[in-house]
Amino acid sequence: MTFSRYAIYYLPPATEPWSQFATQWLGWDIHHGQQIDHPADTGLDISAITRTPRKYGLHATIKPPFRLADGTSVDALADRFAALARSARAVSLDGLALTRMGRFLALCPVGDQSALNKLALQCVRDLDEFRAPPPEAELERRRQGGLSAVQEQALMTWGYPYVGDSFRFHITLSGRQPKSELPEIETFLQARLVPLLPTPITISDLALVGEDTLGRFHLISRQTFAG
Repeated sequence: MTFSRYAIYYLPPATEPWSQFATQWLGWDIHHGQQIDHPADTGLDISAITRTPRKYGLHATIKPPFRLADGTSVDALADRFAALARSARAVSLDGLALTRMGRFLALCPVGDQSALNKLALQCVRDLDEFRAPPPEAELERRRQGGLSAVQEQALMTWGYPYVGDSFRFHITLSGRQPKSELPEIETFLQARLVPLLPTPITISDLALVGEDTLGRFHLISRQTFAG
């Protein structure tokens, strides 16, 4: 399969009950590259709620999607990513919490995430030679939400504004929703998803993923950390 962009994601284990439910909630299985049915009889328009994040699958972004730079290759990227993983150590978090991020919902870490932030920055930095500069239209789209001076500098340096101190690990569960509709969605997820969440949670691998011609992401390779 040919991919237009690549990224480094954290993909929750496909065998975990919480991951299986959240994948069904989104409607796209990134591990197998296929659409799946949403939970039935929920009283919610899950397809509309998850339309924006669906194509990305259940994930947390570590190095955001990028086009390959001239003179690089997917094989070389995969080799460098594997080498990076061999030098990385597992990160333990106290857990995950259902969180409002503006007008969308996500799972965010509970407790100290400094080690996780350091790992994310290492991935962004060490794989950056494979990233082609983003087109101007993409830069302008990133700026539409309003960026601080530090975020603008990160955008120009790394092609993404939320790097380093601005990085916030999150597993997206919805697109932007009307504020009046968020409580009903939260209530459903609190009842069906939150009781399944692991405590603590250990991140011991990352994944190289690719975006197909329809904008949907697929697992290419998963690399387990050495430590």
